[in-house]
Amino acid sequence: MNSRYKGIFFITLSALSFAFMNAFVRLSGDLPSVQKSFFRNLVAFFIALIMIIRSKDGFKIEKGNLKYMILRATFGTVGILCNFYAVDHLVLSDASMLNKMSPFFVIIFSFLLLKEKMSPAQALAVAGAFIGSLFVIKPTFTNMALVPSLIGLCGGICAGIAYAMVRILGQRGQKGSSVVIFFSGFSCVVTLPYLLLDFHPMSGLQILTLLGAGLAAAGGQFGITAAYYHAPAKEISIYDYSQIIFSTILGFFLFGQVPDRYSVLGYVIICAMALWMFVYNKNRD
Repeated sequence: MNSRYKGIFFITLSALSFAFMNAFVRLSGDLPSVQKSFFRNLVAFFIALIMIIRSKDGFKIEKGNLKYMILRATFGTVGILCNFYAVDHLVLSDASMLNKMSPFFVIIFSFLLLKEKMSPAQALAVAGAFIGSLFVIKPTFTNMALVPSLIGLCGGICAGIAYAMVRILGQRGQKGSSVVIFFSGFSCVVTLPYLLLDFHPMSGLQILTLLGAGLAAAGGQFGITAAYYHAPAKEISIYDYSQIIFSTILGFFLFGQVPDRYSVLGYVIICAMALWMFVYNKNRD
């Protein structure tokens, strides 16, 4: 199996892992999003710690990178909280699709923060993806899911900013393992006070499902890291949208959820824009 096919395999495995993470979050029941986020990140922190110890790289923040680490961790934490809230209140595939708006927001914030040029084709793809998101959100005053949908979109925006910070850190020579453990530890510290003040007792099943969410999240992170190690983003990023298929299947079998026709139309538009960007980037390079 050549490197490109390995990249496709790992990014699809990552998409499946993140779909299971969202399903486990939903299965954990009526717990605050902050509490779910804490235990999810706690598991990820210890897994990242083990990886750093085994690699013997150590933890180090390169000179001038602290502010970007804090911004990445802050927006990443808000993004997770928004995503978990959306997962609890929306059809699973809708919440996943709104979170998958993040690649388009990366383009916007890379333009604003990194001064990277945005081509007309990229601008049209971003506009098209936003139109697609409106079919998922369905912004009417009679839509009871409007607020969770907007929070889910906010999660995608925050994830886009966080990934833009990751790009900055990568350009500045910051090791990825240090970024992961800093983010996980930061999220735990920030959410801990709320957890102590408003802790909801958990059953054994809820603890197991949150442990499963943390393990699935770690699998997703390591999977996507391995994917981009084997192949460039322009060749494999489109396969990350397979998470929507996995989430739709899990949502149907676990929760009896069926997306409405407007959501499905939104999925098609957003995935079409992602496919267009995939082909555009490959042809341009």
